[in-house]
Amino acid sequence: MTDEYAESAEYIDILISPFWDDFGPVLADAIKAIDPAGPVIDIGAGSGCGTLAIGDALPMAEIFAVEPSAGLRSALLAKVNAHESLRDRVTVLPEGFLEAELPDRLGLVVAMNVIGHFSSAERRDIWKLLAERLAPGGRAVLNLQPPSEAVDIPEALASTGSIGRRRYECRARAEPTGDGTLTWHMTYRTYQGDDVVDQREVSYSWHLVAEPQLRDELAQAGLRLHPLEPTDLGMYAITRT
Repeated sequence: MTDEYAESAEYIDILISPFWDDFGPVLADAIKAIDPAGPVIDIGAGSGCGTLAIGDALPMAEIFAVEPSAGLRSALLAKVNAHESLRDRVTVLPEGFLEAELPDRLGLVVAMNVIGHFSSAERRDIWKLLAERLAPGGRAVLNLQPPSEAVDIPEALASTGSIGRRRYECRARAEPTGDGTLTWHMTYRTYQGDDVVDQREVSYSWHLVAEPQLRDELAQAGLRLHPLEPTDLGMYAITRT
């Protein structure tokens, strides 16, 4: 499996923080009332921001954090190890979600910022797995990232953050590449003052999915889609019908 984050992993945790400032509380509200009758799966756990949010919202739950990128996984493991409340109940898996050995019964599945990594055929396999393994009363929570249509996205500053004397930034642009995908082109830079002291460029494919398409795919698997408030964040819960 190609590690699409091999070049950018050191930037991700720094630059994704603004996202979790907005989305973390919504995720917590969507799951904190759940008493999951089974483990929690964090798909594409990245550097662990979502794993920590899940652990705080569900202080007794066992969590499987699935992250195939070695660079992101090292940050994830360090973050889990630094929290005594998580160390004994978070298991980090290095495979992709569809290749990982998962429990037969799942109480909650979280897939933040990750669904576009899966093709339509892979999504069907995910929905089938959820329909078979979600415990009664269980749910999945995911988000759909814009755009949902194949359009050109001009380059813009996506995120920036500072640590000590250095500033880190990501600039992003995208172009349609056919078959319902975009190719994102990301440029990561490290600045000291006004000088660029490091630069990494990464491109990866992203599968587009809009809400009506997602709703139809889920219905075919016997699952139901529920928008979460505020709806402009594009977050949804998925339950069995």
